[in-house]
Amino acid sequence: MQLHIREKTAAVLEATGKYRKVGRAVDIFLITLILTNVVAIVLESERDLAKAYHYYFLTLELVSVAIFAVEYLLRLWCCVDKLDYRHLDLPNWKKRLKYLVSPLALIDLIAILPTILMAFIAFDLRFLRVIRLLRIFKLTRYSRAMQLLLAAFKEESSSLLAAFFIMSVVLIMASCGIYLIEHDVQPDKFGSIPKSMWWAMATLTTVGYGDVVPITPLGQFFGGVITLLSMGMVAIPTGLLASSFADQMRKRRDAFHEAVLHALVDGEVDKNEKEHLEALRLELGLSQLEANQAIKLMASQRVHHMYCRHCGKRL
Repeated sequence: MQLHIREKTAAVLEATGKYRKVGRAVDIFLITLILTNVVAIVLESERDLAKAYHYYFLTLELVSVAIFAVEYLLRLWCCVDKLDYRHLDLPNWKKRLKYLVSPLALIDLIAILPTILMAFIAFDLRFLRVIRLLRIFKLTRYSRAMQLLLAAFKEESSSLLAAFFIMSVVLIMASCGIYLIEHDVQPDKFGSIPKSMWWAMATLTTVGYGDVVPITPLGQFFGGVITLLSMGMVAIPTGLLASSFADQMRKRRDAFHEAVLHALVDGEVDKNEKEHLEALRLELGLSQLEANQAIKLMASQRVHHMYCRHCGKRL
């Protein structure tokens, strides 16, 4: 009986199967609650509003934390029935431990932890307010685009680390170079390598605030070289993420195409197969138009392969 309830809970929280509609309703409620919290936290930063509506802000905070805590515990309890963990040959406690350190679980924990800790530790309210604003990252669970971006970060992690390492080396070299050129002329701005790093960071990121600038001809020439170099440096991680993001979308479309092709083995898509494809479409984050185009494309390809291209007879 407990297993059956746990499977139902997992289906509702993941909005899959016959509980998809109920799950979507739960998702909409949680999304609304998250956005309400973000707006309330922003408004609470105004002292007059915080004093006038302290009771309402506090009530919303306590109710929200209670709901988020129940959601967190339910997800932890039923995560063993999720598709990502069900196939693992591990005891349930190890599956739950693996889920605990996953990015989405950590985000859920951050959403409730500050308020719980506030009951035991004295916090600076301004610091607490900023930490509570991290609840907006809970929307990652309901945004397919954000999930694609996280998958892109994960897939390109080694390449991104290499790119950031190169940028760090260039940052140090630029700081050392401008320090050697300008430290005698502007000791207040380029008096040390750490001080010079502010100019190097602003220049390498092509922001160029203009509060610290070289004034010697050699320094200006060096700054121009660093600016030109930075344009290519910043493009490296951007290109990696853009390429990986597009690759993630292609993989998802290919997965949906394969599912459609499998459903068309008998020549038609029945009711159960339609429900499965719709659930898969939502899971992969594809639009209805993309799904319909994929179904038409796979159906036309199947019909094309059923007939001989020479004589036109059915194979």
